[in-house]
Amino acid sequence: MGVLLAVFAVRSASKKKKDEKELDDYGSEGMSIGMCFGVALGSSTSLDLGLGLSLGMLIGLAVGSSIKKTEEKKK
Repeated sequence: MGVLLAVFAVRSASKKKKDEKELDDYGSEGMSIGMCFGVALGSSTSLDLGLGLSLGMLIGLAVGSSIKKTEEKKK
């Protein structure tokens, strides 16, 4: 169920981003870090590794998508 939610979230995020040249949030970075924490949590506790991976990816995508990138103009 967690993998299904993550796939739907990524597909909807990628459809919105096709028109824009540059990403304006940290969705992919959050997903990567969330996957790392999910695997670490899944392997260190009694939580299933696949469940930890998918939940970490989902939570990382949610947190990363809520943080917007700021454009720094260098002069």
